[in-house]
Amino acid sequence: MISVLLVLHLLVTLLLIGTVLIQRSEGGGLGIGTSQGMGSFMSGRGTANLLTRSTAILAGIFMVLSLGLAVAQRGTSGRSHDILAQPAAPAAATPAAPKAPTPPAGPSVPTH
Repeated sequence: MISVLLVLHLLVTLLLIGTVLIQRSEGGGLGIGTSQGMGSFMSGRGTANLLTRSTAILAGIFMVLSLGLAVAQRGTSGRSHDILAQPAAPAAATPAAPKAPTPPAGPSVPTH
């Protein structure tokens, strides 16, 4: 159930991002949502209304899915997968490390 909600949430998120990006901003932005690129399908005002309405609907669906996922995950809080909440494993006794070998004693070489 959660996997289905996550996939649906991802699709709605991508649609919402695309819808926001094609809207004309006050500064011009990408400006893809103008009637010039749409031909004679809709006027500039009609396109703006369609995109605004689509953004509002997708944002509402996004919020509902977010709340649904939060509620679905609430029931699994008893089974914690937090690595910090688990007790540390007992350390195995490690043997003492061997000492470094000492150089053999021999005649010393004088240095100048």
